[in-house]
Amino acid sequence: MKLRCRVALGLCLLILLLLPLAGWAQQPAAPEAPAAAEAPAPAPKIDSGDTAWLLTSSVLVLMMTAPGLALFYGGMARRKNALGTIMQSFIAIALISVLWVLWGYSLAFGPDRGGLIGGLEWIGLSGVGLEPGPYSDTVPHQAFMFFQLMFAIITVALITGAFAERMKFSAFLVFAVAWVTLVYAPLAHWVWGKGGWLGGLGALDFAGGTVVHISSGVSALAAALVIGRRKGYGHEPMPPHNLPMTVTGAALLWVGWFGFNAGSALAADGLAASAFTATNTAAAAAALGWMFTEWALRGKPTVLGAASGAVAGLVAITPAAGFVGPMASILIGAVAGFLCYHACNFKARLGYDDSLDVVGVHGVGGTWGALATGLFATTAINAGGANGLFYGNPAQLGLQAVGVLASWVLAFGMTFVILKALDAVMGLRVGEEDEMAGLDLSQHSENAYALGLQAYGESGFTGAFPPVERPVRTQATAEPTH
Repeated sequence: MKLRCRVALGLCLLILLLLPLAGWAQQPAAPEAPAAAEAPAPAPKIDSGDTAWLLTSSVLVLMMTAPGLALFYGGMARRKNALGTIMQSFIAIALISVLWVLWGYSLAFGPDRGGLIGGLEWIGLSGVGLEPGPYSDTVPHQAFMFFQLMFAIITVALITGAFAERMKFSAFLVFAVAWVTLVYAPLAHWVWGKGGWLGGLGALDFAGGTVVHISSGVSALAAALVIGRRKGYGHEPMPPHNLPMTVTGAALLWVGWFGFNAGSALAADGLAASAFTATNTAAAAAALGWMFTEWALRGKPTVLGAASGAVAGLVAITPAAGFVGPMASILIGAVAGFLCYHACNFKARLGYDDSLDVVGVHGVGGTWGALATGLFATTAINAGGANGLFYGNPAQLGLQAVGVLASWVLAFGMTFVILKALDAVMGLRVGEEDEMAGLDLSQHSENAYALGLQAYGESGFTGAFPPVERPVRTQATAEPTH
C-alpha cells in the first residue's frame, strides 16, 4: 500500500512540475514587424493537397467506426453479444450516410436559423457542389460534407456502448435517426455552423470535444438510466470475451484519430502537423497515466486499461488538438488517464450500468478536454483561436464551461425525451429470454463463433448447443468493466 501511495504521489508531483513547463514551451515568439499593407485575401480555389488530405482523413475517420469501434466494443461484449454489438456500429455507417445526404448536413451546416439550427436549403445536398466554400476556400464543398458525415456516424455509434447487450435492434435504428436529427445536428450547428451561437460566443472545439464526445457520453448516461441494467449485472461475471479484438480496435482508433483531429485543420499545413503531434502525444500520456494509476491502486497493469487509457487521451485532446502544443498535450492526456480511470470505476457506486464505459471515457474525457482547452489554448499555435487562462485570458475558460454546460443539457435532455418516447411506442429492451440468449441469436439469428450450429426462432433455441455463459477465472468481477 505504501508503494502504491508513493507511485500516485509521484504522478501528481510530475504533473505539477510539468504545468509551468507546458506554459513556457508554448510562449509565442516575438511579434514580427507589421507589413506595410495587408494583402487581399486570395480568391477561393481548390488545392489538390488540401483536398487529398481531407479525403484521406475522411477514410481514416470512417475506419474508426468500422472496423475500429466495432472491434473495440465487440471484444468487450460477452461472446453471445459480439455480433449484435458489431452490427450496431456497422449499420450506423449505412443509416447515417443516407440521413446525412437527405437532411442531416443541411440541419447541421446549412444557412443559419437564429444561431440554433441550419435551414433546409441544402436538403438532398442541393447546392452542395464541387466548388470550394463556404467552410473552406481550398477544398470542394462536398469533400467537407463527407468529412463531417464521418463524425456524425461515429458519434451515434459511440453511444451504443452504454446499452450494449440489451437494446432491440429495431429500436436502435429509430433512435439513431432521431438522435442525429434532434441532438447531433443542432449541437454541430451551435459549435461549427456559420452563425451558430456557441461558435459565435467564442467557445473553442477544434475537432469535437463537445459535438462528438460530450454529446455521446452524456447521451450514454441518459440511455443507461432509461434502459436500465443488464440482467445479472452486479451478481454474475460480465468480462470482455475477446481482449485481443478490443486492443486491435483501440489501435485502429488511435490511427484513425489522426484523420479525426489533424483532418479538422481542413488543410495539409502546419496546423495539421501540430494537431497530429498533439493527438499522438496525448494518447501516449493517457495510456501511461491510466496504466500507472491502475498499477498503483490494484497492483497490476492491465492490457484493457492501457487501451482504454489511450482512447481517453484521444478523447480529451480532441477539442484542444489545434490550439495547444506538445507539453500541454502531455498534461491533458495524463490527467485524462487518471480521471477516466476513476470515473469508470466510480459507476459501480452510482449504480448505473454503462456497459462499455462510454460515460467514463467520452463524457468525462470530453468534458476535461473542453475545459483544458480553456486553460492551455494559445494563439502561438493557432492564430485563429484564442489564448486560454495560462496565457492571460481567463475568460476563455468561462466560455468553455458554457459550451460544456450547453452540450450536457441538450444531449441529456433530448436523449432522455427520445428514449422515453420510443419506449412508450415500441419498447427499447429485448425480452428477458432474448437477453439471456444474447443479441446475436435473438436479434440476428447468427452466432459469432459457430460452435454448435445454433439458431433462434419464435419457439426459442434450435440446435444441439444453446449458448451458455461460463464463469471466467480471470477478470471475474462484474463491475466495473475496467
